[in-house]
Amino acid sequence: MTYQHVLLVTDLLPDADVVAQKARYIVANRPESKLSVLHIVEDDMVRFGYELVPASSLSGETDGEHWIDARAKLAQFIERNELQAVNSAVTAAISNDKGIVNYCCEKEVDLLIIGRHERRGIAAWLVGATADNILPNVPCDSLVVKLDTPMTK
Repeated sequence: MTYQHVLLVTDLLPDADVVAQKARYIVANRPESKLSVLHIVEDDMVRFGYELVPASSLSGETDGEHWIDARAKLAQFIERNELQAVNSAVTAAISNDKGIVNYCCEKEVDLLIIGRHERRGIAAWLVGATADNILPNVPCDSLVVKLDTPMTK
């Protein structure tokens, strides 16, 4: 199978480099593939009746301190892992799940690469892992990289 568009989703945590190296290997062995890297920032939500909308999508404000910081960290992440990304994006979404699925649909992603932390405690009960939540909805093949560090928050 040839993958034309590979998407690496990162939370920019220290163990994200493990996932980046897998993506780098996959793309390096498929010269016809292009790599995109996506990070989703937490954004304030505005409620319109039953709808929740990221505040930045209404105001167009993507130059705040947390946006600048996220872009800088993403650039460092890409450089540190020597990723040949044709596209990198920092975006906001109602949830990480929704943001990832929407990006995959809009950008015609063939392969999604994402890390999965094991969640313990109340976090496992309340939210679960992002990877588990997106797999039924993402329209492409997926590579889920199991990460050793459990999430307890």
